[in-house]
Amino acid sequence: MSPVEVLRKLYTALSAGDVPGVVACLDPDVVVDEPPALPYGGVHHGRDVFLQSILGAMAGYADIRITRFDVFDNGGTGAVGILVGTLTAHTTGEAFPLTMVEVHEIEGGTSRRIDVYTKDPAALAAFYARSGQPST
Repeated sequence: MSPVEVLRKLYTALSAGDVPGVVACLDPDVVVDEPPALPYGGVHHGRDVFLQSILGAMAGYADIRITRFDVFDNGGTGAVGILVGTLTAHTTGEAFPLTMVEVHEIEGGTSRRIDVYTKDPAALAAFYARSGQPST
């Protein structure tokens, strides 16, 4: 499976809320680097940490709806993805338009490293602050 196919499979699973499908596309030791301004920002190591500390944190604050994604070959052993969607805060109902660009290093049919870039990390962090503490 090519890097583009792996990333497309990952985003399809993410868009459908298919956690086992997401897990299948991530290396057990995946490294995810999120913008430091976010409540879940920083470098995270491992698939379980990704699910709990990043996806779990995002879902704790808001409903996540991916409306579109695009995947591009980066000409090497990875792919670049653009995710577009909406976060809707559990506490306030506020909708926040989300745009992320992710650079994936893919090897052996799984993503081994993900560098995440958001359109406006400060605005996203402010959205989370207005949303209050994540639900558990």
